[in-house]
Amino acid sequence: MERIPNAVYTKEFRGEAVRMITEGGLSVPEVARRLSVPKSTISYWVRAERKGTLSTTRTKFLTTEEMELARLRRELAEVKMERDFLKKAAAYFAKEPKSGTRL
Repeated sequence: MERIPNAVYTKEFRGEAVRMITEGGLSVPEVARRLSVPKSTISYWVRAERKGTLSTTRTKFLTTEEMELARLRRELAEVKMERDFLKKAAAYFAKEPKSGTRL
């Protein structure tokens, strides 16, 4: 099974996610669902903000093309996993039932 590449988020995006929790009154799971970001990542950002280290959290500046490439790689990895699952399911249901079973 192929690993899904990690996403890279801008400082502004992380700050807005934290503000949705601290100022907006939303819960971590709600913000994670709305932004399609793992709950653990949002929780980490909130803890880093409370310590005052959110702005120093590792960032990588990417061009628009690099961001699009990372998104497409993640999407491709997800589609490959879905395809592999469907292949296995199709093979399972294509098997003929044993002669001793009744329908």
